[in-house]
Amino acid sequence: MGELLSGLFAIGAGIAVATGIGAGVGIGIVTGKATEAIARQPEQSGRITTTMLIGCALAETTAIYGLVISLILLPK
Repeated sequence: MGELLSGLFAIGAGIAVATGIGAGVGIGIVTGKATEAIARQPEQSGRITTTMLIGCALAETTAIYGLVISLILLPK
């Protein structure tokens, strides 16, 4: 029974790390849209960049949470 439980924890850890995929896709979309916005309105580049960095930080936070949860779930 212990080996089965250990395997399930490993599978759960792998699923938790998969949150990094969503964060990467989200950051890519945000960066692309910010680039388009700056190309359309160069005078607003400072505000657009600030908003983009805040959005990227929030998206990256989910990936970090997934990493922490996966490290907690890994069998010892």
